[in-house]
Amino acid sequence: MNRTHKLNYSVISSKTKNEKYNKELTINLAKKEKNHIYIIHQVLTQQLLNLKQGNANTKTRNEVKGGGKKPWKQKGTGRARAGSNRSPLWRGGGVIFGPRTKQYFKKINRKEKQLALKILIENKLRDTITIENSIEELNEPSTKKFKNILQNYNINTKKHNNILVIVSKKSRNLYLATRNLKNIELLAANHLNIVSLIKTNQIIIDQNALNIINDIYNE
Repeated sequence: MNRTHKLNYSVISSKTKNEKYNKELTINLAKKEKNHIYIIHQVLTQQLLNLKQGNANTKTRNEVKGGGKKPWKQKGTGRARAGSNRSPLWRGGGVIFGPRTKQYFKKINRKEKQLALKILIENKLRDTITIENSIEELNEPSTKKFKNILQNYNINTKKHNNILVIVSKKSRNLYLATRNLKNIELLAANHLNIVSLIKTNQIIIDQNALNIINDIYNE
């Protein structure tokens, strides 16, 4: 059964620090409530799995250099028999059952991914603040000025508070201003992902970014 949820975001002005006006975000949820946790888990697993690189690689005895000649004769030396110095028993020999290069990939439907993001956007409504376009107006790559903009909205920028800042477009000035802040992540509105939404304590949405989210998730 389809359910339409209307989420109201109050856009806050930095000058008054009060609610200026309301923006309405409409989200269509098309799955039963009991399936929501399963869908979020599926999308989260897909994203984390696709981040794995799988570059670890070891050489077997066939790939290790050297070892074509038998080190010593089979009998009469008093030593243990050996056929090659590439044997896994020897130092510098091949590796038994070691890791091999592997490609990790899991496919998921676009509608399922969008639904998982819709559910999380709705669940994080209490922790979401919508502000005017003051963040995108940052005209120089200054971390101090960026933090001051957030503090003007009474946003706690201390290290224990993980903040996700969603903007309409990720400019170079914004990237340089935020890359040194470990607890603040900057995302463009069309690049929302499950991991970023789950791990954040507070979401800051730029007014222009809210319009983009509204367009994307009302298809």
